[in-house]
Amino acid sequence: MSEATAIEAPKVMEKVFNILKKELSKEEYLVYLQAITPRIGDATKELRELTKKMKLEDILQRAKKMEETLNLNQ
Repeated sequence: MSEATAIEAPKVMEKVFNILKKELSKEEYLVYLQAITPRIGDATKELRELTKKMKLEDILQRAKKMEETLNLNQ
């Protein structure tokens, strides 16, 4: 990867994520993030255990709070 490409990559990724957030529902966006996120161990099983007693709305609210926190830290 050239130096110019490396500098532009974060800008491109930010643009991609902004487009996805606009075009996808919250559920679709979470599915997309899950699909592209590297996993160690059995993250699906762990997540299922952590969220089995939660409602989908609660999970989405927590994900939104995490996203807002990440955006504030940038």
